Amino acid sequence: MAATKRSQAELQMKCKKALQTTTDPVERLRLACLARGANGIKGLARTFKIMDDDENRSLDKKEFMKGMHDYGLTEFDKTHCDELFSIFDKDKSGTIDFDEFLTRLRPAMNSNRKNLIYQAFRKLDKSGDGVVTIEDLKGVYSASKHPKYLSGEWTEDQVLRQFLDSFDSDDKDGKITQDEFENYYTGVSASIDNDAYFDLMMRTAWKL
Repeated sequence: MAATKRSQAELQMKCKKALQTTTDPVERLRLACLARGANGIKGLARTFKIMDDDENRSLDKKEFMKGMHDYGLTEFDKTHCDELFSIFDKDKSGTIDFDEFLTRLRPAMNSNRKNLIYQAFRKLDKSGDGVVTIEDLKGVYSASKHPKYLSGEWTEDQVLRQFLDSFDSDDKDGKITQDEFENYYTGVSASIDNDAYFDLMMRTAWKL
């Protein structure tokens, strides 16, 4: 259900290759994140979120540049960061709206792909509270065939927790929000050019 190692490797290779010729600043940042895998954009978002001390969901230029540096995007120097910041700071207020930044950074997806992602999330979110937990997963995702469960090494809860962590690799809090789920599958989607294949993958993985 999570991105396979093969699709992750294909995504990373595709993005690294595209980075060599892409000149658009936003596209370069998007590719640099996705070159780290399906969780790349979410990883940058997590870095920014940690820095948002006052939790106002906005970043000034100093925070933006520190976040880029902390995430290891060293190919973006001060000039690149200044250019990116001015693009994202549409109202010239001196701050970037966190949600608008993420929305723009995600690769574009058509409505069919988005609907499949939302359907999968709703199926997981049995309680309907917008957050998927281990309790939500029970009865939806089977732990019984996992090798470590079969060997007695892990309990059902441990298997389910590992499954949740594959979507939330940064803070591993045992929960997935819809935003995190969408961020993850946006990365997966970027590695799949064919709509029919993405449709088949989602329907097969989540029994939609």
